[in-house]
Amino acid sequence: MDGVESADDYLSGYDQILTDVCATGRRLTRDELESRRLLGERAAETGIGLRALVRRHLSATRAIWPTLRPADADRVLAAVEQAVDAFAEGHERAQKLAVRREEAARREFIDDLLYGRSDLGRLAERAVRFGLLLTRAHAVAVCQGDVALDDADAATRQVESALVARFSERRVLLATKDGRLICIAPGDQGEILAFFAKLAHDATGGGTVAVGRAHPGPGGIVHSYEEALHTLDLAGPLALEGPVLYAVDLLVYPVLTRDRQAMDDLVSNTLGPLKGARGGAQPLVDTLTVYFDSGCVAAEAARRLKLSVRALTYRLERIHTLTGTNPADPMHRYTLQTAVIGARLLGWPRTEE
Repeated sequence: MDGVESADDYLSGYDQILTDVCATGRRLTRDELESRRLLGERAAETGIGLRALVRRHLSATRAIWPTLRPADADRVLAAVEQAVDAFAEGHERAQKLAVRREEAARREFIDDLLYGRSDLGRLAERAVRFGLLLTRAHAVAVCQGDVALDDADAATRQVESALVARFSERRVLLATKDGRLICIAPGDQGEILAFFAKLAHDATGGGTVAVGRAHPGPGGIVHSYEEALHTLDLAGPLALEGPVLYAVDLLVYPVLTRDRQAMDDLVSNTLGPLKGARGGAQPLVDTLTVYFDSGCVAAEAARRLKLSVRALTYRLERIHTLTGTNPADPMHRYTLQTAVIGARLLGWPRTEE
């Protein structure tokens, strides 16, 4: 078909090179080698495979072989080796450059997508190229392990291979960002993120996975991503048990942390008097933490703290005396428990030491 290049179009000057080598016994010149490399690059850019091109070089060599004298054979074979090697080098160079460009475009897209940058219309067009339809609702899962990951890590490739094998027909995007492994999937297909969570947890040697809620549109992906990150931030201070944490289950915490100054005031006013206790406030805050986590069951809290019930009761009474709030009184419990949660989020009282 006119205008469509074939493998023969990339053998320009090859016959003449072989002819000159036979006549003079010389090696290929620097310009000739560079011309082979450039032809290899052009061939790669048009999508012609290297196998077909090497085969065509060998066919062209075979075509002139009957005209050779026995003494010319070694010269020609040496020239073929040089020419094909230079051609393959150019072809591979173009392939690597294309891969780097694709990786750069993908990384730029991921950054724009997760940070809400770029024109939304243009972002939606680019998303189709990477398998996403931004008109749909999406949810984002983020895995954080002990070791930072990038796209080339074995753990990343392992998770990606398993996801592709199981959900090849689905619109899923796997990426890394700031050392974390990220999966973006349609919001109505929770089984994908559940599968990703298991894979990522195992591949990272016990990493924690946080899953944001599903939200519509390009901004929805940013929102879900930020929810997942915030959930990971909460996991440490609140000692949340994983391996998978869902933002929808932790909606109360963003409410509590939205007004930092109000939370500071609540913690200081409610728990501040505990700093006057022997040993400081931390042991009593830890006691309250375990007590509330145990459902306010004294026997269970004492067991977890490795205390007698009598010793635990003494601590609770001491807290009541110092703060004026009774952990066992439902009227006081909400304020005290909220203050304890705030202390854990703020790292109090260590932040004031």
